[in-house]
This record gives sequence, C-alpha cells and structure tokens, in this order.
Amino acid sequence: MSTKRINVSFEFFPPATENMEKTLWDSIEHLAVLNPRFVSVTYGADGSTRERTHAAVARILGETDLTAAPHLTCIGASRGEIDDIAREYWDMGVRHLVALRGDPPKGTTRYTPRPDGYAYASDLVAGLREIADFDISVAAYPEVHPEASSAKADLDNLKRKIEAGASRAITQFFFDIDKYLRFRDACAAAKIEAEIVPGILPITRFPQLQRFAEQCGATVPEWLRERFDGLEDDPETRMLIAASVVIEQVALLKRQGIEEFHFYTLNRHELTFAICHAIGVRPNQAAA
Repeated sequence: MSTKRINVSFEFFPPATENMEKTLWDSIEHLAVLNPRFVSVTYGADGSTRERTHAAVARILGETDLTAAPHLTCIGASRGEIDDIAREYWDMGVRHLVALRGDPPKGTTRYTPRPDGYAYASDLVAGLREIADFDISVAAYPEVHPEASSAKADLDNLKRKIEAGASRAITQFFFDIDKYLRFRDACAAAKIEAEIVPGILPITRFPQLQRFAEQCGATVPEWLRERFDGLEDDPETRMLIAASVVIEQVALLKRQGIEEFHFYTLNRHELTFAICHAIGVRPNQAAA
C-alpha cells in the first residue's frame, strides 16, 4: 500500500428533524476519526436552510476539532447580507467557505441575478476575498454545467472563479473516470492550476441517484444501471454493490495520481467510511 497521504473531505446537509440530526451527528462522529481536511455543510438551493446551516456549523466548531466549511450562495440575499454572513462566520472561527452560484428558486427555470446581489460565483469569490483571507472552494463540472452554453464557456467560468481567489474546485459527482481525466487535462491546458478534487457520491438508493444526475447533468452509465437492476427490495445487496462500485472508482482515480477526494455523504457514514478504509484512509493516519 502506498504511504502517500490521501486527503479526504466530507459534505453534510443541515438536518430538518430531530431524527435527521441524530443521524448527522452519528455520521460526523464516525467520520471525524479519519481526519478530513474539512467538512462542508450545504445551503438550501434558494438559501432556505441558512439558519440550519449556521447551527450545524456552530455545533461542529463547538463540539469537534473539524474544519467546518459552510456553503454560501448568491441566491436569496443581497451582497450586504452575504457579506454580513461571511463576517459572522469569520468571527465564529470559520476559515474555509464553499462559494456557489446556487440553483434558481423553486418554481423558476432560469437563474436571474439579483440587482443588489452577487451575480455569479466568481463575483462571490472576489467579494469574500475582500472580507477576509478565507480558503475558498468552488464547483466544477466534468460533464459541463447544465446551463452552460458550451464546454469552453463552462471552463472559462471555472477559470474566472479560480482567478478571483478560489483555492480548489470540487467536481460534481461522476461515474465515468475518463470524463474526469479529460476534464482535468482540459483544466491544465487552460492553465487552471488549482486542485480539481473529484466529488464522489456513494450510492445509497439508485432512483435517488438518477434524480440527482438529471438535475446536474451527470451521466449514469448503462453498466451502473445493470449492477443495481433488481435490487429495489434488497438493501443489503444494494449496499455491497454500492461499496464495490465506488471503491473501484476511487482506486482507479488513485492510480491516476489523485490524492484528494470529496465525498457527498448524504449524512450517512457507512459507505464513505468503508471506501476510505479501502484506499488507506484510516483512523491511525490521524495519530501518525
């Protein structure tokens, strides 16, 4: 096994119920021993979870040694309101943010920037850098953002975000390794020098995955559909297949020189912990 340190980070979403809160904190406790670089906490597509995101971040900072990285979006708030949120996070001890444009509010099909807000993620990154010396992550799309006019336009947008001051880009989830590798090569050719961290989605329920993929423009390969075919009522086998799929995916990426992974945990620890174990990310690394 390689002794090279593999860095991981985990994404969580703010819980809406008491049961969901228990599940989240159970997962945080299980995954914290893996010494992640940071843990991000999502923000509702229309800014609707702002208070719950803030509460989750405050608890992570207060009760763990983890680096919390709240999401901030351009949606649902003025520039002044977003700046105030960023200053409050800094005062709380937050040093890492995930800056996103955000999805259009429910009931709308097209994004329209607020006249008094940050128009796009690149503007948000620039604004955050003026407020404080945040470490900022942004989003990247190996299969092109669904609203982008072309792959080149999407790449140009990513470059603007990095040049505005972002430290790294975290990709949308994908299952075709070649698409990620081609995207990484395209970023290098465009002189984007920031890390392009692959976003990894352990599959808990296949219909849910299909919905996610439709929303973000990710491809679900036919071989993946076939692996899960007929397992709708067999959660144990489904979990085993899910683990094998993502362990194989991450192992292939590791062999291509990838040293950092971001896991979309969906607030569950079981699959993510197993995958990390398989690639050598284990509790004893933290002690080492």
